[in-house]
Amino acid sequence: MDKAVKTYEFKRVLVWELPVRFCHWINALSIFVLAVTGFIIADPPAIMSQAEASDIYWFGTVRAIHFITAYIFLISTVIRIYWGFMGNYYASWRRFLPLDKRAWENIKHVLKVDVLLRNEEKEVLKNISVGHNYVASLSYLALFVLVVIQIFTGFGLYAPTSGWWLPQLFAWVPDFLGGDFATRQIHHAATWLFILFTLIHVYLVFYHDWLEGRGETSAMISGYKFVRKERFKKK
Repeated sequence: MDKAVKTYEFKRVLVWELPVRFCHWINALSIFVLAVTGFIIADPPAIMSQAEASDIYWFGTVRAIHFITAYIFLISTVIRIYWGFMGNYYASWRRFLPLDKRAWENIKHVLKVDVLLRNEEKEVLKNISVGHNYVASLSYLALFVLVVIQIFTGFGLYAPTSGWWLPQLFAWVPDFLGGDFATRQIHHAATWLFILFTLIHVYLVFYHDWLEGRGETSAMISGYKFVRKERFKKK
């Protein structure tokens, strides 16, 4: 006889509010554009042309796209920080900090399942996170530090060629870090860390969608996940 298959009832729950989804996709697109244009700026390809130099402004266009996207990225980051105080439970910055025993149990669970790829002997429902698990939350805090580094170093390098007040707020950064060269090296290294984070992030999103089947991938578009109804039962 075939073994009985467990069936569960799920409830559709709004997890990611519109501002969170908006900032997520704006930041994802911004990081892609900033990385591509940044690599071109760091090592511009030689383009042979018979046109007059004054008629060729492709590198200036690349820099303009980079700077405009940097402003968009900055605005989106500020909006997300604001929504960390005004949004729902899953958007709150308090949700990113492992402040109790349950959070640390969740971290052990995620490391066991995601990193060691081991199955638990007994399913513990509370270990299946509705929003971010706490390992992801800590990685997003680290990502936020990278965002701050990129903003400070990027606008610090941009300040000497800008007459606007906002970049000038960061004019002290290159001197603080030991000069333009050191600042560029930090900015470049942080870009590679962004790329590494993105690869791991995308892999884990699809992995958890396959493992749990709760709409992990589509949740950042629709905002909704499917949560076991047992979680809503009064104890």
